[in-house]
Amino acid sequence: MLSKSIRVLLGVGLIVMIGVACAPAAPTQAPAATSAPTQVTAPSAPTKAVGATTAPATAATQSATTPRRGGTVTIAYSQEPPTLNHYIGTTSAMWSINAMSLEGLVTLDPDGNFMPQLSEALPTKENGGVSADGLTITFKHKKGIKWSDGTAFTCDDVVFTWKAVMTKESGAASTVGWTDLDSITCADPDTTVAKFKKLYSPYLALFRNPIMPKSAGDPANMQKWAYNRKPIGTGPFQLQEWASADHITLVRNANYRDATAGKPYLDSIIVKFVPSVDVGLNLLKSGQVEVMWNLSEAVLPTVEKMPGIKYVSKASTSSERLVLNLADPKIDATPDPVNNPHPILGDLRVRQAIEYAINKQQIIDALLFGKASVATSDVHAGWAMCELKVSEFSLDKAKQLLTDAGWVPGADGVRVAKGAKFAKDGTRLRLKYQTTSGDKLREDTQQIILDQLKQIGVELYIENVPSDVLFGTWASGAFRRHGQFDIIQFSPNPDIADPHSHMYQYYDSAMMPTAANKGAGANYSRWVNKDADKAIEQAGGILDLKQRHDLYCQSAQLISNELPVIFLYNRSASSGYSERLQNYIGYNASNPDFGANAANWWLK
Repeated sequence: MLSKSIRVLLGVGLIVMIGVACAPAAPTQAPAATSAPTQVTAPSAPTKAVGATTAPATAATQSATTPRRGGTVTIAYSQEPPTLNHYIGTTSAMWSINAMSLEGLVTLDPDGNFMPQLSEALPTKENGGVSADGLTITFKHKKGIKWSDGTAFTCDDVVFTWKAVMTKESGAASTVGWTDLDSITCADPDTTVAKFKKLYSPYLALFRNPIMPKSAGDPANMQKWAYNRKPIGTGPFQLQEWASADHITLVRNANYRDATAGKPYLDSIIVKFVPSVDVGLNLLKSGQVEVMWNLSEAVLPTVEKMPGIKYVSKASTSSERLVLNLADPKIDATPDPVNNPHPILGDLRVRQAIEYAINKQQIIDALLFGKASVATSDVHAGWAMCELKVSEFSLDKAKQLLTDAGWVPGADGVRVAKGAKFAKDGTRLRLKYQTTSGDKLREDTQQIILDQLKQIGVELYIENVPSDVLFGTWASGAFRRHGQFDIIQFSPNPDIADPHSHMYQYYDSAMMPTAANKGAGANYSRWVNKDADKAIEQAGGILDLKQRHDLYCQSAQLISNELPVIFLYNRSASSGYSERLQNYIGYNASNPDFGANAANWWLK
């Protein structure tokens, strides 16, 4: 039985004041196979937006508000993506840069609703875009679309994208949804027909992924494509150069479909890679950059005091968490974590003790000025939002669990194994704890957690790495994908429009990256739970939103019970920007889509 507050939130977005959410009632039944998730909304417009500009309203304000063409905007990024190929990369930095140049058949508006992008309209039963059984989806493309190299965009490119992802040798990071397709065919160059083997409810979310040109290369060699460093797209900007560890330059795409209307207004956008958020903020304050990407609540009071600088902060689907490796890290990408458990973290009681010992509210109060909420699951926003109990803080319970699990205090206070389930007697309860280097909030969080766990006899040691190492690809040997870690900290971004792809990739046992699947999937914990698999997979094949909600919440509860991850706090999506920058929105409702409205940016 859904609680009253969940029923109120089901099917709608959230109006959020950083960590507090409420929303009006919405239907629990999807209206048809055409639009199950299409009418949902996301967290609302900025909760703190100092001076967002709007389109000109009167002639009196025309000179001040009419977009001016020309100029360059520089954005400071504290992360550098290892690739810009959407199908082998996973970072939010990659998503946000690509949002300025690459496009899908559909996209999201700033409120998280689906809207056409390369397609003329969202396919529905009413317009003939969805068959009666919901298995055939027809997309009519906008006319005259060209790639940035001047060649025509056609249905063949959509077919190529699907085949590239499905080519085993391509090393695609995920094939979720694509494997459910029976075929993609072309009724004509401007009409794509997708036929599914079975009902796939988040079909619109699938075609939100960027389309790649058929000229990108041989799918079997996708890991080595030149496209990965210099993708060709249909968006307002195109990549001109990428100087590693320094910058990426995007310039106006002369073949953009709205070029005749003067868009994009800017000549270019420079993505400047900086070693830390603090460095980026100094550049923003001094006027050397116009935007600082991906700020946390911890620095917003500082940004607020900067003259000439504004910020926008919105609720997001992202939550900071600890990912715990349940498999033996000495075995490269084991496909059988049940029989090859982590010697320490393989025992649920140890994982429970770690969560009991973490005072999450203390982290929020100390580092985030209290402006965040304790996280409980991945589905904490939008129509699939679940209400789960906040974890209890209890050092006594943590200590008792460790004792029961065969970990006794050593001479120096660090526990050692004595009859532990998987560890040899005498093994120290010592774990490597890693996150992205140069992120002060995460590094401060680590120090608090390190001190908290020390109180129960758990020794953590920190070994942080650059973001391109932590978020690297399977082919690059990234330890996250190969399962060669103990604890890692980061914050994925589930899609506000539909959480299915995220839930399936991160928690279904079929999505453990292995040699057999070429590293596809994001179940980095190597968690195996057949009940969760069943719930997630079933949710992807039905349209009733209430049923889907309940199934995702079932899986979220199982995650909370077995702790392949420990959720810390829910994140906002925030960025700082110069008051000279006009029509700046920042993030869409789905966190990674920073830059999605870059065609409309202009400089005073």
